[in-house]
Amino acid sequence: MTVSLADGNSIRYICKMQHLLEKIASLYKQWKGIEPVSIEILPQSGSERRYFRLFGKTESVIGTYGANIKENKTFFYFSKEFKKKNLPVAEIYAISEDEMYYIQEDFGSISLLNHLEAKGFSNEVYNLFKKSLEALANLQVKGDEGLNYDYCLTNKEFGKQAIMADLLYFKYYFLDALRKPYDKQNLINDFEALSNYLTHTEYKYFMFRDFQSRNIMVKDDNSVHFIDYQGGMKGAPQYDVASMLWQARANLPNDWKNNLLEDYMNCFENIIGQKIDKNIFQSQYNGYVLIRLLQVLGAYGFRGLFERKAQFLTSIPLALNNLKEFLKNHSLGISVPEFRKVLDMCLASEVIEQFTPTQATGDTPLIVKICSFSYRKQIPEDNSGNGGGFLFDCRGILNPGRIDSMKTQTGRDKDVIDYLEQQTKMPEFLNSVMDVVDITVEEYIKRGFESLLVGFGCTGGQHRSVYAADAMARHLKNKFKVKVELNHIVQEEKNWLNPLPEKK
Repeated sequence: MTVSLADGNSIRYICKMQHLLEKIASLYKQWKGIEPVSIEILPQSGSERRYFRLFGKTESVIGTYGANIKENKTFFYFSKEFKKKNLPVAEIYAISEDEMYYIQEDFGSISLLNHLEAKGFSNEVYNLFKKSLEALANLQVKGDEGLNYDYCLTNKEFGKQAIMADLLYFKYYFLDALRKPYDKQNLINDFEALSNYLTHTEYKYFMFRDFQSRNIMVKDDNSVHFIDYQGGMKGAPQYDVASMLWQARANLPNDWKNNLLEDYMNCFENIIGQKIDKNIFQSQYNGYVLIRLLQVLGAYGFRGLFERKAQFLTSIPLALNNLKEFLKNHSLGISVPEFRKVLDMCLASEVIEQFTPTQATGDTPLIVKICSFSYRKQIPEDNSGNGGGFLFDCRGILNPGRIDSMKTQTGRDKDVIDYLEQQTKMPEFLNSVMDVVDITVEEYIKRGFESLLVGFGCTGGQHRSVYAADAMARHLKNKFKVKVELNHIVQEEKNWLNPLPEKK
């Protein structure tokens, strides 16, 4: 019997997942005394950890696998200490002997970001942000009391070294990629001055490090709870507030940012039991906002300009406009002339335009016809009269159809999507495809062309090609606002699929 590479990888994926499921189910039984009724595999986040929702007869818990034992131990320690003080973090119910598996409290699937996306800038959502910042202040101050920072993953404190690292990330991966002249030594001197200024903050407590609306879970009773705080360390409380209020995806209006900062400072004063100098506090807050915005811009530059990932390139103008908005309304509180010169250079109109894609209007005639198809059947043709277009072969990507549980599913089913995104090179494949197609779409918009065909084929026209066609349609709509006609040739013959869901 001959086993293909795709078969081998699929078998390894199945075996690994089955092993994880068995381990987490065994830990559940050891803790609860009975088997779980069912287990749901949750989508993988940015880390290597894997999450599962285990259902009992009346309640659910979260099972986690993490190979980084030091990270796990940090999470266990922080959770134990914070839970003792009734802070809104997960209770750890059970830990495996090797400390790679653990079961924790389940806060549900709805984050503060989900509430914002569903309900917009409403009073209800504002109150959830305010409640989250009040809970943050409690975590920062009370969580710091008696905490042993020797458990921190990296540095015990967010000080000069960490601040410099974020600034240099921006320099190397965005600023230098612009290839514009500046005085390198003077800029480093300004980085040093800004790092020293921010390091000498009047207040240092527990710093969450990645405090954003995605890491705040909201239960049915509107109580807020925190996840993913294992990267915490001692540091300035302003950093976490800056991370939340200036999160690019949340895109909070200025009046919300200002009012929520005031709400936070009032709450912070009440918790520490003394007045703070709000002018100094806010000045240092502004510095941390800038650090966070530049770190994000460096990340977009690295992923977009160096790794050539299209979705990060499209985020660069958003980040630049976010930075421009901040600098228009806030001072840095310190003289850093070369740094300010560099920021103005990055925010020049021609730089923002360089990264801003051409977008279609209501009068743009171009229609991009995107389809999925099977190479076993007919290869689609461009019937617009012009001929041509792009046809991309997805058969080099591992086939989820070879896995029994996904044979009857399509590229729109969750299991197939998770498999393609996490276990195959589909993301790298699509990034390269989008780079190629984007050039033509932009030119066709400028030149008034009317039609472009983009097709994705695989063996059966069911899994890989369907996923890729959907992804391309969303990408072109989001980036270019161009009209798209989507046709899943094989699947629409079977009437298996609904129309393309709009991406909000």
